[in-house]
Amino acid sequence: MGLYLVSVTAQDWSRLGEDGYGDVAAALNTELERRGLPPYEPRQVAGEAPGWFEEKVSPSMDGFVALCRTLLTDAELSALLDWSVLVPFALEEEIVLPVGTAYSGEETVVAGASRVLALSERLADAVELPLDAIPAGDNLTLSLWFLEGGAERTAQVRTGPWAEDREAAFYVALYLRAARYSLRHGCPMTYS
Repeated sequence: MGLYLVSVTAQDWSRLGEDGYGDVAAALNTELERRGLPPYEPRQVAGEAPGWFEEKVSPSMDGFVALCRTLLTDAELSALLDWSVLVPFALEEEIVLPVGTAYSGEETVVAGASRVLALSERLADAVELPLDAIPAGDNLTLSLWFLEGGAERTAQVRTGPWAEDREAAFYVALYLRAARYSLRHGCPMTYS
């Protein structure tokens, strides 16, 4: 078990009830309309999507939060860490919705993937994250690379700040990949 960061399909985004995000989607569209913005509808994919995003959130975040505190403002730190739903478009600021999900409590905080991407790219540059050495692939590829020795082996030949705190590097890579995935596939991301 545990906590996972996952992509949300268009079908699940519109579905009401325990297995869906229809309440969040409706509340978000109401708030977007109030702000004079168009509603958000995830792209419908013909047939099954080629895959989905799923990574386990398990290492300690202490080093990552410390890294963020040294490189980001409080507002930027909040934008990077305090969301419960990430959407694939730009938002000037996070939107707090009075609708809860299984992992967000009474409210859902929605952030734009563009901002999360920009912040995580800054962190990746700062720690010299070897993005070309991190395998791309199926679900849990990133988690397994960091947890099962791939990162450790790479750190022996690709030294740098990232190798000094691989748990912090994991979260830099996680948020970077999640934001990129959201933007590339036009889908929301959330915790499950």
